[in-house]
Amino acid sequence: MTHPPRDTRIEDLLRTLAPQVLAVLARNHGQFDACEDAVQEALLEAALQWPTAFPDNPRAWLMAVASRRLVDFYRSESARRAREERVAAMDVDFYYSSSSETDDTLTLIFLCCHPALSAPSQLALTLRAVGGLTTAEIASAFLVPEATMGQRISRAKQGIQKAGGKFSLPPASERKARLGVVLHVLYLIFNEGYAASSGPSLQREELTTEAIRLARLLVAVVPHEFEATGLLALMLLTDSRRSARALADGMPVPLAEQDRSLWNQEQVAEGIALLSSVLGRGAAGPYQLQAAIAAVHAEAASNDETDWPQILALYTVLEAVAPSPVVTLNRAVAVAMVHGPAAGLELLAGLDSVLGRSHRLDVVRGHLLEMAGSFVEARAAYLAAAKKTASLQERRYLMGKVASLDEQ
Repeated sequence: MTHPPRDTRIEDLLRTLAPQVLAVLARNHGQFDACEDAVQEALLEAALQWPTAFPDNPRAWLMAVASRRLVDFYRSESARRAREERVAAMDVDFYYSSSSETDDTLTLIFLCCHPALSAPSQLALTLRAVGGLTTAEIASAFLVPEATMGQRISRAKQGIQKAGGKFSLPPASERKARLGVVLHVLYLIFNEGYAASSGPSLQREELTTEAIRLARLLVAVVPHEFEATGLLALMLLTDSRRSARALADGMPVPLAEQDRSLWNQEQVAEGIALLSSVLGRGAAGPYQLQAAIAAVHAEAASNDETDWPQILALYTVLEAVAPSPVVTLNRAVAVAMVHGPAAGLELLAGLDSVLGRSHRLDVVRGHLLEMAGSFVEARAAYLAAAKKTASLQERRYLMGKVASLDEQ
């Protein structure tokens, strides 16, 4: 054991390793619910021990501890001979030699998206097991209370066990049925990394990086599913802005004010190439449309040169293909840029009932009110948003907006 390097972020490392360890346990032993519990116990033990005694091989350490917890589970669960023989057959040393050789995370995603579960349960379980998001973070993404989400995740784990889900990629005939949920999960993992819902950092690069990696694996598995390619393109185009999204002190920088010379042009080029390879080869789905919107932003040399009418047209199509309050919220910004802030504000009417708990509605309302010169109302909207967000950097930025409007 050695002390961790100063720049090691144990929490981020655990979040990355957890789905890999769970995948190996589930592949070898089934019993998804028990495996997930064993991994959670190993993570807790690591969080307590690693700050003072960091392992030489963190993944193997987690695998060994989780497997021992699984052995304990089987021993306490039943004294039947068959189970005792199964426990005796477990070789903990196996995990030291093989833990770095196999990454079954994509298979784990498909397992979590088992058809026996409802779509919301599939999403919630995958975000928990693969994305490593907390129950509170998942609840925030779904706009439901944390207790409700906790119950949903618990029922989902039990459902996998009752359905006899096996750890293997489903046959091609079943993949398409699960693909929509898999894409949605990767999209939500990426979004949580790109705009962290809580904590001290604006972004969580370990999540965006993992989402992009998994999207690449998925495209390799289903190369003819154009929405998977569209999602990868969307991630690359969006992530290309990473270096420009915050100042050195972590303060967020809005898209309109970003230094576009900092955007990663390799990612932009790859994203546009991927999108070009699938657009026009059938009806465009929501991820291809969102990637097209991101591409329009990426192709503009500055915010003033952005083709807002084209973006508005794409949002109009997106709202018809995949209507949602968030799409309407984003379309309102495009409407404001084309037809003026008053027109955008009209679209926000009625969204309070579905987005009232989210700070993003207040942010957009504040922005459009500020564009309209209604500084008192804009200040109130920004203040409301600051009170709702759990992101410390976003709250800091919004309070700065409030202070600047106090001077108007």
